Order: sequence, then structure tokens, then C-alpha cells
Amino acid sequence: MASSLRRIGKLELFTSRFESSSSSSIISGGTWLRGLSTTTINEERLIPHSQETGNKPINLFSAINQALHIALETDSRAYVFGEDVGFGGVFRCTSGLSDRFGKQRVFNTPLCEQGIVGFAIGLAAMGNRAIAEIQFADYIFPAFDQIVNEAAKFRYRSGNQFNCGGLTIRAPYGAVGHGGHYHSQSPEAFFCHVPGIKVVIPRSPREAKGLLLSSIRDPNPVVFFEPKWLYRLAVEEVPENDYMLPLSEAEVIREGSDITLVGWGAQLSVMEQACVEAEKDGISCELIDLKTLLPWDKETIESSVNKTGRLLVSHEAPITGGFGAEISASIIERCFLRLEAPVARVCGLDTPFPLVFEPFYLPTKNKILDTIKYTVNY
Repeated sequence: MASSLRRIGKLELFTSRFESSSSSSIISGGTWLRGLSTTTINEERLIPHSQETGNKPINLFSAINQALHIALETDSRAYVFGEDVGFGGVFRCTSGLSDRFGKQRVFNTPLCEQGIVGFAIGLAAMGNRAIAEIQFADYIFPAFDQIVNEAAKFRYRSGNQFNCGGLTIRAPYGAVGHGGHYHSQSPEAFFCHVPGIKVVIPRSPREAKGLLLSSIRDPNPVVFFEPKWLYRLAVEEVPENDYMLPLSEAEVIREGSDITLVGWGAQLSVMEQACVEAEKDGISCELIDLKTLLPWDKETIESSVNKTGRLLVSHEAPITGGFGAEISASIIERCFLRLEAPVARVCGLDTPFPLVFEPFYLPTKNKILDTIKYTVNY
């Protein structure tokens, strides 16, 4: 348990939710598929755990801040901008950037998400690294047309002559305990329906830093959702050096034999608690962090389900049309003859995100645990 919790990120003061670079360095030739470039990232920075040095315990927002410092320092064409980022942003993720790199590279924008992303697309199309911040993922919707109809199709509509692959859009998502319906939503599924962009969600500080640097240097536009619940609560040792973690590769963070659990972001810590409780009843759970939702790692999930015969997917977003439905459908197609029970989903409710009823809305540890027991005994 200790090792698996460490890889998720230690949660301080938190036990159970509501329950007692440059283009030359990354572009080396390649083709493109579904509007995405299949060019690989420079693998020199994709280092294994054993080679990491200078680890230091930090929280998630500090890990994001480190990644942004490195991105600006290693690429003179990188820019960070958004509402209030000049003084550090509401979550302090951009603290110190303006003082160190200047107001020409780190700057505030008007309160206009469509304008922020539109500007970022143009900046990236000119060969720059545009790192745009949307202050809350709930407010990304005014920029939906720019992301879906412009950024995602830029490469495809030009026959791969032009692209805005240097674009990364950061946005804090999910529950925070008191955010209500305008500061708590999880809109990742909207963007997973769009060929031409990537969608990435980290679970911990170490993952956040490595995945963000990979997203910034990836030759495709990336929407990078950050679990704001964990900005200060999740703490783990993070390498101080420049490193990247591969996109579109899920990770088995807890091995098991009776049921496979798949999640991403902040939900992984809740699912880990359910796995620990299930183990007390003799149920062995395999827990997988998807990390990248688009394109997602079907092979890792398929391999696990072929072994366990059961699958449970959990996310904060409403159950109807959530990305869990896509995972469910794909695994049923691939593993139908191996399944011992129907695929289970434990997700948010089909209501606007509530304020005082947030504990009832969220997919909590007990909800997941009950579903694990039902599925295993089906």
C-alpha cells in the first residue's frame, strides 16, 4: 500500500473525500493520424525512475510551477499567459515567472477565453510554444469553437503544411469542496470527441511535472487538465531536473487479479482507498491510471481486463456521455469473451454540480467499494 500511495502522491490532511523546448529537439520526422502528428518526442528526457536525481517533496501546484519555469528556460519561444498569471494566478501556479522571464513572455490577458485561445493558436502557428491558462476549466467553453474548429483541425485542413502543435491549454478541473456548479466541473469528455488534440490529466505532483513538460513539447495541441483539489493536498518527491513522462501510456499503479479499476486525476486517490478496503475482504484490485484520455492506451486496459475478467471505471464527470462510456464500449468490443460481469461505472450524477450536496454527487470511496463487491460477486 505504501508504495502505491507514494506513486499516487501522498495526500496530507486528506484521507477520504467527504467520508469519515525547441522544435528541432522534438521534431524528427513522422506522419500524422486523426489530425495528430505521430512524430515522437526526444526520448533523451524520458528517463526511468532510477535515473532521477535531486528529488524534493513538493505539492502539485509547485510541480506545475517548476515545469513552467523549465519550459520557459529551455525554450526562448515559450510564452505563458492567461487571466491573472502575471502575479501568480489564483492557484499560484505561475508565481515568479513574470519576475524571472519578463512581462513580454509571461503576461495577463483580458477576461476572454475565446480571445486567449485564439491568440494562443496564432502564436503557436508561428512556431512558438503557447502555454495558455484558462483560470477554471468551467470557463473553457467560450473557447470551445477555437479549440475544436481551429486548433484541432489546423494541421488536417492544411494537408500537414501548417500546424499549431506548440499549443498547450492548462485548466484546473474538478471538485474542490466548495466550488459549486461554476468552479467544479470536469469537462474532459467534451474534448475527447475531437480528433486533432490530446487530452492529459495527471494524478500527482511527479506526474504533473513530467506530463506537462511532455505536453508542452509535444508536436500536437494539448488540453491539460489539472486536479485543483490536489494542488496543495498532494505531496510527493519530485525530481528537480528537467524530465518528461510519455503521453498515451497508462500505468498500472496497483496490481491485482479479481477486478480492474481505471481512473485519472484526483479520482485515483479515492479509488486507491477503495482498493485497500476491498483487500480486507479478500478482493484483489488492479488499479490503472489512464493519464492520457486522447489518444488513450487501450492495450494496457485490455491486457488487464483479460486477466481479471472485470472492469470498473470511475470519474467525477456525469455518467451519461462521460469518457468512462467510451472505455466501457471499447473494452466490451475487445474483451467480450473474457468478461465475467458487466462493466461498471461509478461517476458523478446527471445533474449540475451541486454545492451543499457535493458529497452526494461525487463518486466516493464507499460507492466504489460497494460496486467492486457487487461486480466481483456478480
